[in-house]
Amino acid sequence: MSVDVEKIIQCIQQGDQDRVQIQLDDYNTEYAQCFFINMEERERKKQRELDEFRRNKVRDHVPDSDSADEDGENPELILRRRLAEALICFIRTRLQPGVLGVCLRTLRILSRDRQALAPLITDLAILTLTRLGGISTPHMFHQDEKEEKEKEESASTNDTRMSFESQSDPCIEEDVAGKRSSCCELDGAEGIQGVLERGKKDTREEGDEDGGEWYDDGEVWRKEAVKVLCNIIYNSQRAQERASVLRLLPGLSKKLKDGICSGSPTSGQFYDLRLLFLLTALRPELRRQLQQERGVSMLSAALEQCLEVRWADVYEVVTEPTSPPVGREVSQRAIEILKVLFNITYSVHRQQPDEEDAALYRRLAAVLRHCLLLSCESEELTDELQGQTINVLSALPLQCLDVLVSTRLSESSKESAGVNMDCVHHLLLFMERKVDRGHKLKERLTPVLNLLTESCRAHKETRHYLRQQILPPLRDVALRPEQGDALRNKLVRLMTHVDTELKHCAAELLFVLCKENVSRFVKYTGYGNAAGLLAARGLLCGRSSSPQPQYSSDSDSDTEEYRQAKDRINLVTGRVEEPQPDPMEGMTEEEKEAEAVRLMAMFNRLSRDKIIEAMSLTPDGRLEPLCGRMRNSTLQEEEEEEDADSNDLD
Repeated sequence: MSVDVEKIIQCIQQGDQDRVQIQLDDYNTEYAQCFFINMEERERKKQRELDEFRRNKVRDHVPDSDSADEDGENPELILRRRLAEALICFIRTRLQPGVLGVCLRTLRILSRDRQALAPLITDLAILTLTRLGGISTPHMFHQDEKEEKEKEESASTNDTRMSFESQSDPCIEEDVAGKRSSCCELDGAEGIQGVLERGKKDTREEGDEDGGEWYDDGEVWRKEAVKVLCNIIYNSQRAQERASVLRLLPGLSKKLKDGICSGSPTSGQFYDLRLLFLLTALRPELRRQLQQERGVSMLSAALEQCLEVRWADVYEVVTEPTSPPVGREVSQRAIEILKVLFNITYSVHRQQPDEEDAALYRRLAAVLRHCLLLSCESEELTDELQGQTINVLSALPLQCLDVLVSTRLSESSKESAGVNMDCVHHLLLFMERKVDRGHKLKERLTPVLNLLTESCRAHKETRHYLRQQILPPLRDVALRPEQGDALRNKLVRLMTHVDTELKHCAAELLFVLCKENVSRFVKYTGYGNAAGLLAARGLLCGRSSSPQPQYSSDSDSDTEEYRQAKDRINLVTGRVEEPQPDPMEGMTEEEKEAEAVRLMAMFNRLSRDKIIEAMSLTPDGRLEPLCGRMRNSTLQEEEEEEDADSNDLD
């Protein structure tokens, strides 16, 4: 290390705030972009695991963090742990504004190191950072501790050295030399409030992690403390468990509610939302708790405030097509809100909401419709905002999504049978962009495909509009359905994707657009592409024994080009095939019989080696192994013969 960490720790123990600030500034500058990953040790560990796997053919459990690496005696790692421990003690005393800021920034850098988290995941450390982050919890320190500390400080105002005295609940760690140290008491509410007194706004961008000057602004320190908490919660399972036990969620919710009620959210709200997202994503009980404490209502209000929503009607938001793009900071806050909303609503679509919840979800759906129509400063942010919006929409009850198409038409609106299709059009454009990019198809496409499919089932206008855009009247039958750049061709290609869920979602959308008519579905996709969905739904025989959904009676008229080529279309490939020569032409009957015997022998060998399995079609349109059916048929025949023999004896 070019920075002497041992010297920094000594300065902290001496309480020399000026020297601590100077040396930590150097430390932060050097390690601003460092994540303390020991690549050599990681490669050695991977090689050991590979060798072990080759010997035993069993892969051992891989820990969820780097804390289990076998470099616990690394001197640099030990120094980072000692520095983190000393800083936790240091920030619990009265510090100058600049010193407190630089200490928190150093802790944020150290909290990236999963191996050095031990001093940061104690209850005392978590509560200290929680208090500095402006989050109140039931476990905050008592008033008598505050008064006792203030008396001690008033008695030693001229003492420039910090005294590390023992306390009733010390945070003690054993250092390398075997010495023991204990943390000082955290200042009471009045002391902390004096340090974190509200000043001028933080002028940095949300994404500016390391630049800028430390102002005398309590909001800057609150934000930095929450950043440290985010790193700790993300990197440590124990910290996640302790955060749940220490009840960080109610305090965090209260802080967000206070920001909503004040009408002017702080610049640090983004990191509060990020912390709320991590807690609800990593702890299932916190998801349920936030939902039960009307978290959907709170987050909906936060989203409305963030986007400055104006209402034209009960469930209609005013959307100005000429409004400027949404700023980066606002976009990021809205995205975090949507991520938390999805965490607590992902299973709501399976439930039947009561009248009050239905009204809440409809209002939220109206705001989400507004999100879909917004544009941000960058295309990346616009895509992220729309993607998170679609995730939440796919989680809401279907009957509450009628507000997406119930808004009034404008001159520039897309429409179908007099119904506003602007929202559906944006969903369609989003889906096509994701198909074209081909990156993380399952994560990006599955929600929007499911949402469009269910919307088509519920609203005939939506289905009619999407059918015009995706399955226009068929004219060119010279190409296979999966060939070409039209949206239909792209979706048909997805029907044979390696991911089972993705190909099922794509096939389901096309099937619903065909009103679940097998012959129409085969017409647009080809029997080869359609076979997977038809087999899964028991429709290989062209009909189903289960009741089918009722669709409107709009016709599927064939074009003149399709009618002329219809008799020459190969139903398996879905296109007109060139005439093929007869492979049996010129063969005698004996040669044909010999060829048939040879083919049968090949099929038998493949079946015997379990390479293929002969299947047959059941009366209900499903596939079953042919050998099982033949065995059942043989047993039935034997039983009939036995019954006949017994009747003859009688």
